[in-house]
This record gives sequence, C-alpha cells and structure tokens, in this order.
Amino acid sequence: MARLLLSLIAPLALVPALFGCSTASAPSAAQRSADSALAAVAQDPSVPREALASAIDALFTDAAANETRAVIVMQGGRVIAERYAPGYHENTRFISWSMAKSVTGVMIGMLVSDGRLRLAEAAPIPAWQRPGDPRGEITLKQLLQMRSGLRHREAFSPPYESDEVRMLFLDGRADMARYAEDQPLQFEPGSKWVYSSSTSVILSDLAARTLAASPDPESRRHAVADYLRTRLFEPAGMRSMIPEFDAAGTQIGGSLMHGTARDWARFGELLRNKGAVAGAQLVPRQWIDFMTSPSPREAQYGAHLWLNRAPTAGEPALFPDRGPRDLFACLGHLGQFVIVAPNQRLVVVRLGKTPEDELQGVTKRLADLVALFR
Repeated sequence: MARLLLSLIAPLALVPALFGCSTASAPSAAQRSADSALAAVAQDPSVPREALASAIDALFTDAAANETRAVIVMQGGRVIAERYAPGYHENTRFISWSMAKSVTGVMIGMLVSDGRLRLAEAAPIPAWQRPGDPRGEITLKQLLQMRSGLRHREAFSPPYESDEVRMLFLDGRADMARYAEDQPLQFEPGSKWVYSSSTSVILSDLAARTLAASPDPESRRHAVADYLRTRLFEPAGMRSMIPEFDAAGTQIGGSLMHGTARDWARFGELLRNKGAVAGAQLVPRQWIDFMTSPSPREAQYGAHLWLNRAPTAGEPALFPDRGPRDLFACLGHLGQFVIVAPNQRLVVVRLGKTPEDELQGVTKRLADLVALFR
C-alpha cells in the first residue's frame, strides 16, 4: 500500500515544477502585446522603433482612443508602420465621412486648373441666377472656405433637424444638391464661417454640371466617376476608391467615399507633395497652397482641409498647442484622420469609430505619435 501511495504522490509533487517551467518559458500577455505592436513597425524607422510601436499601440489599447481600426504611418513616401484591428486588413475599404470633402476640394481644383470653373467668380448654380437673388453673389472660393452665407445647421440636436442628416437620410436624400441649393441666405456671402456638408454637395453638383454631357443621373454619375478615376485615383495609385452618388447622380462629396487605409495614406502623400505623384503634377501646387491657407473667417480651416491652428472660435480640431504649425488634415465623423506634416515628411492615417464627444483621447494619442518626429 505504501509503495502504491508513493507511486501516486510522486507525479503530483512534480506538478508545481512543471508549471513553473511552463510559466518561465512562455511569454506573458504583456510581452505578446509588445511583440505584436513591434511587428507593425518597420525595422528601420527614423525614430526609435519601440517608441513608435508604443505610440501606435496606445491608439488600439487605450480605452480613451478606442475604437481604432487602422493606423498607417508614412515618412518620405515609405510606409514605416501599419496595423489593423481584428477583422480589418489592407484590403478593407473604410468609409470617409467628411474626409471626402478634401477629395472634393482637390477635384474642384482640377476643374479650375482645366479652365472649366473660376475661383473668384460667382458659382454657376442655375437656381441662384434669378434676378434679385442674393445667392447669385456666392463665389466658388467662398463655398470652398465654408463661408457661403447659406443657412445650415451641422451636427444639430435633435439629429433629425440637422441639415446634413436631413440631406443624407431624410427629405433631401433623393436630390441632395437641390436640398442644399434651396437653402436661403442667413448671412452675407463671405462674412461668416459655417461648417457645412451641404456646401460640399453643392461643389459636387457644380462638377457634374461642368463634366456631364446630359443632366440625367446616369450621365452625371459616369462623368464625375470617370473624371475622378482617370485624373486622380488611378494616377495617384488610389485604385480602391469608390465614391457614392445620390439618385440624382450627384456625388455625395461631403460624406461618402470608400477606400483602403493605404489609399487614404496615398491621398495624404499627394497633398504632402503639393499635388504631385512620381514627378507628375496632378493638381497645381498653387491649389494645394490655397487649400492649406486659413479661411478669412476661421483660422483652423482652409479650403476643405483642417489646419493645425488655434481656432477663431470654438475648440481646436487638431492639436495646435503641440504639433507643427504647417500640419493639416482631412477629418471625418467618428474619428477618421489623414494627418499631413510637411516639414516632417509625415503622413499619419487613423481610421475607426469613436463618438464625437470622446475624440480628445484619439487626438491626444495622435499628437503623441506626431511628436516623435522632430
């Protein structure tokens, strides 16, 4: 009996030792997380690799920065970090929300460069051309700088009374340009800055009127989609990009465009290089300079781009107290960012889903990341 008990007890006595060996040899959860974060960063970035991995990891793991779905960091045109949340990858198309506005701004710049639209002249909207209509004085430049004077309420509460919600999803959805262009003047054109998704749809309508041979929806859709594809997306290598259109054939130029994180990074690189790709000037340099110059009525906004400046009114959209003064960004609802820091030769893309009232945590973490690049 004693011999039997010994035979049963002896293996049990080895269990703690076996577990001790297992624990010592297996990496901890923290170590696995650190290894995963480091794997997302290239071997030779221009900043300490561990610091960059940690800054990116914080965007995925810090509760204040969630929900981050994709991050790409490019410097000098080279991807030095790329990471995705589970369920997302390099071929996932992400919704732009208001980052689409910046694409629309570039498209309008191409049409101005082509001589088909004029920046300083009244916007050729037929509904505004009736004698005595004060909206006939609104210029293309004022539309691009969000100072048209048209009545608009963005992100209003309750949401169903917010103009961009009504335009996108309620009574304006079938013909968004008509909804936007039917709004009366609330301020003298040029006198006040009001952020407006409707304004970007008006610009998309102008593009369709300029490019389409016919006013029918299919002609409008085809003309704008073909122009974007052949003049911008394909030359810039942004082949995943898909713009959305409403039933009237108007590109939803303020809100709805889809593309991979890599293609959003390529768009940032186009802006960083003043409209050039591989030596080919797709957009005039002067147009990018215009887009990144402050609107006369709002210092932190250019022409369909956000600037890293102290706001004329309200809260900063970026981080002017920390980041470079020449930094600018495409920003979208729920925390979409394409950040461009020209002096650092840097493009940072963050895509995700974070409530608007919780974006401070994301912005802080992005500021921490940018600060690594001196």
